[in-house]
Amino acid sequence: MNRMRSRRSTPEVAALPRAPIAPKRPVVVRHHGIDVVDDYAWLRTSKWREVLADPSALEPEIQTHLHAENLYADHILHSQRVLRRKIAREIESREAEEDGSLPDPDGPWLYFTHLPDDAEHEQLCRRPRAGGPTTVLLDGDEEARGASYFDLADAIHSPDHKLLAYAVDHSGNERYILRIRDLETGETLSTIQDTSGDFAWALDSRTIFYVRIDTENRPLEVWRHGIGSPSSDDVLVHRENNPAYDLTVDRTQSGKFIRIVSDHHLSTEVWLVDAAVPGAEPMRVAPRTEGHTYTVEHFGNRLVVLTNSGDARDKRICLGPIAPDAQDAWTELVTARTGHRIKDMAVLARYCVRVEETDTGPVVVARRWSDGREHTVELDPGMQAVDIEAGHEFDTDLIRITQSSMSVPERTTDYDLGHSEGALQRSTRAHRRLRSSRYVTQRLFAPSSDGELVPITLLHRADLLLDGSAPLFLEGYGAYGDALETSFEAARLSLVDRGFVYGLAHVRGGNEKGERWYAAGRHHGKPQSIRDYVAVAEYLAAERYTRRGRIVAYGESAGGLLVAAALNAAPDLFLGVIADVPFVDVLNTLLDPDLALTPGEWPEFGNPLTSQQDFELILSYSPYENVRPASYPPVLAVASLTDQRVTYWEPAKWIARLRERSTSSNPVLLVTQQHGGHGGPSSRSDKTDVLARAYAFAISLADTVVT
Repeated sequence: MNRMRSRRSTPEVAALPRAPIAPKRPVVVRHHGIDVVDDYAWLRTSKWREVLADPSALEPEIQTHLHAENLYADHILHSQRVLRRKIAREIESREAEEDGSLPDPDGPWLYFTHLPDDAEHEQLCRRPRAGGPTTVLLDGDEEARGASYFDLADAIHSPDHKLLAYAVDHSGNERYILRIRDLETGETLSTIQDTSGDFAWALDSRTIFYVRIDTENRPLEVWRHGIGSPSSDDVLVHRENNPAYDLTVDRTQSGKFIRIVSDHHLSTEVWLVDAAVPGAEPMRVAPRTEGHTYTVEHFGNRLVVLTNSGDARDKRICLGPIAPDAQDAWTELVTARTGHRIKDMAVLARYCVRVEETDTGPVVVARRWSDGREHTVELDPGMQAVDIEAGHEFDTDLIRITQSSMSVPERTTDYDLGHSEGALQRSTRAHRRLRSSRYVTQRLFAPSSDGELVPITLLHRADLLLDGSAPLFLEGYGAYGDALETSFEAARLSLVDRGFVYGLAHVRGGNEKGERWYAAGRHHGKPQSIRDYVAVAEYLAAERYTRRGRIVAYGESAGGLLVAAALNAAPDLFLGVIADVPFVDVLNTLLDPDLALTPGEWPEFGNPLTSQQDFELILSYSPYENVRPASYPPVLAVASLTDQRVTYWEPAKWIARLRERSTSSNPVLLVTQQHGGHGGPSSRSDKTDVLARAYAFAISLADTVVT
């Protein structure tokens, strides 16, 4: 049997250009009688609102420094260019998705997306349900023409199928332009500036509800617009007065109600508007209560509520009357069960379908409205990631189910709830080419500092010799109750085929083990999520999946906080760190209430402005403040000037301090994109190139070969 070994050699140290040195201009931040020195506060632009809209507004000195950082990073990464191009070609050739989405029926039409071979962005299309030619309703490449960035938040046809509403962002700062197009003439009937990208059609096909954002990019208002009328005539429907909450708007699956949701991670408030009477006043389903989260669907003369009320930490499903603030009249339909977290719910005319997450894997359960009979949908064995999609229609017995694992590409099935059977609609191209037997997916549990077992998901070659020599690429997140998805991503094979073990550390702060797992890693529990990540890395080294100093840490956004804090805690544990738009200047950001997301982050991390305890806690782990003299490994950080979620100066300040205090000669790199926002660049090829850069960086550090 062929075996694959990883080896590491000591690369020759080439003469390097001088790394940019940011001058230190100390600013003392004083709160609760505590002084904190910020040497690189000058890297924060005083014109951040203008810069989000136009990066050229950045002060020249800051622009010059970031440009020097980019040149330095380009020079250091230059030797990886051939490998980077090769990985990009591999990712493109393994692309797991087909050339678009499966057709989704709605009345007389089938709607779907299509991605031509040479296109960077998808096309939205439809064809007659009874058969006929395809029509392109929206061409992403055409909409993106001449723009440095393009993101389509959503595109939704009107109930009468005559109009299309779509929201686009051309800067990356998430200020979307909402347009309404006549599908027969191609004429743009309405254009609305400064929206969040959330919108919903009323049943008259002449009225649309949308979320407007303020000067700080906060989605705090829902407005009603009449198609063809000037936006100055729009009517304010609902306003959220607490900037810690975000507003979204959509429509229930039944189409009966416009749904307005105000949410801030720990509590929810839902308002409904009769979609047939768009001028009606919104009706509140249940008032916000700290710790109560819920979602609402509609069936017949009742509301269907997925809620954590009644001490149901892993959720239960209730039925309630269509009446304001009637939560006391909710009756339980599906009881909460420990170890069965209800992840999702779809409500159709004859069935209520739910996805439960258990320790042994996901379960899909269908309940018939007429008699309450339930049956469990048979899933393919070994699938770790399962999702359901209801589609456009309500009066249907078909539910679309997607299944995958880290080693098995996505399979999509249209399941007939009435006949308890499914028809496979598509296996991805990668599935047809890939031999899944070449790979192993494992679920392990690492004991953390307090004895709690932290789940780990691993992917590696079946013939990899697990003797401690393999490098480990360890991804983590651990925030907002968001789970690290264990679905298939073909790009990971570029690492795995070169001898890497690819790991997901399901630390506290996510919800992989239910709501308690989230609660244990947020606010005062945030340091525990960092200890969990370190414990996972040390456990995998002890079990010889890798060894200490052979681990490349990867984190994005709040995951960047996780891996950067772990780096400060144990720099010798890591071969390198890749931090993508990392939230690393935690204390200073949470002390600035003017920044768009800061009020909404206080429930997650604490409010250092009002609480000394929160201030001291955040100061104890915030990556920027805790960089210390130590032998740090190579670091690659990525930022974007138009990112409003994690502003560019967070990684810029962090990298400056790392470079100042590291006692090693390892490169510390910052790449700042002029455009791209929090999600990175918008085009298919640019996204691939960014991922290839990260993988090439990791592979070059590990110096792996396949034999």
